[in-house]
Amino acid sequence: MSELSAFRGKIVHCLRDPGVASDSGAVEYFSDGLLLVRNGHVAEVGPAAKLLQNLSEDCSITDCKQSWILPGFIDCHVHYPQLDIIASYGERLLDWLNTYTYPAEAHFGDAAYAHETAEFFLDELLRNGTTSAMVFATVHPESVDAIFASAQRRHMRLWSGKVLMDRHCPDSLQDNPVTGYDDSLALLERWHGQDRLQYAITPRFAPTSSHQQLTAAGRLADKHPDVYIHSHLAESQAEVAWVAELFPDQVSYVGVYEHYGLLRERSIYAHCLHLEDTGVNAMAASGAAMAFCPSSNLFLGSGLFDLERAAAAGARVGLGTDVGGGTSLNMLRTIGDAYKALQLRGQPLSAIRALYLATLGAAEALYADDKLGNFQRGKEADFVVLNTQNRPLVNRRLTRADNLSEALFALMILGDDRLVRQTYVLGEPALPLPA
Repeated sequence: MSELSAFRGKIVHCLRDPGVASDSGAVEYFSDGLLLVRNGHVAEVGPAAKLLQNLSEDCSITDCKQSWILPGFIDCHVHYPQLDIIASYGERLLDWLNTYTYPAEAHFGDAAYAHETAEFFLDELLRNGTTSAMVFATVHPESVDAIFASAQRRHMRLWSGKVLMDRHCPDSLQDNPVTGYDDSLALLERWHGQDRLQYAITPRFAPTSSHQQLTAAGRLADKHPDVYIHSHLAESQAEVAWVAELFPDQVSYVGVYEHYGLLRERSIYAHCLHLEDTGVNAMAASGAAMAFCPSSNLFLGSGLFDLERAAAAGARVGLGTDVGGGTSLNMLRTIGDAYKALQLRGQPLSAIRALYLATLGAAEALYADDKLGNFQRGKEADFVVLNTQNRPLVNRRLTRADNLSEALFALMILGDDRLVRQTYVLGEPALPLPA
């Protein structure tokens, strides 16, 4: 029999979408729970008192009784090449691209530079309790090789792909429809399905790809229906107006991606702030997902996500940090910003629903909920242990919480990376990181 390991603590995870009304049955909580892991997968989860009765004496038990054990956070949209421009001052989206993003991304044709950044970036994800992510690279194949190789070394589940961009950007960052297709295909064949890595066809956004390039991207997607599609959609009103000028034959921004065969299951679009109801409904019907990126939306002044409308349409939604427009890789801080952004919309965000959006909901958005997102038997054992003992204010607040929802809400609003005691990938400690 393979070796079994156990982790004892306050265990909480979502079983399904709690919805706007926050269905209490959607969450499972064990105040003194035991998580059993075998071969990197969940063997069982439940009350410690019950599971300990049948546990062999030689089973290793990690004591986290003063800590919370949650599924690993999943980031549905983040730019690793923008890590070094996080917290740059004062631009809206289109100016941000020209002032900060494009100059930063120009360095990633250097394989050594890309590798060093990828290593630091993934270290930071793990320090923040994030175990999986949908990651934007750059137009350079070297940037994709770097992030995949670094993720593979850490045994992480990760999605990424080469950015496609053949117009309306600096010449040094342009590819063309042929090289974009050929480079994407080569990277796809090299990385897709290797260990826990999956490829994403990645047009930056519609304005930076020509008709010919979007056609080629759609053709690649059609030939490889199991790969992902990752892009941006309706982040700012100026961007939406620009798309209308560039694609006058299409009825909407969503219609552009749909026209080129890029709206389907396993496609994920960041932001989705300024959409008509027909666009939201088309996304839901196609199986496409939305990455809700509240920190970035607030920082760049882009707008407010309409979570209730997305939910009413049946669209898949997960949270994204969107660093470097976002201001933290920490999902607890992102949840705090999501709550504030939705308050401005007049929409509630319960603690249970927030946990869902950062874990199981994100896994569903990425069509990975058969592998990730909660502690159901057989799923990959990625999880984070949060310790409140070293944060006196957080700990004090939790001792005064009357129920699970109140405790979780305080944890998510007050929490940050300082709470992360340990991050586990496939049941193994990820901190300290391998040399």
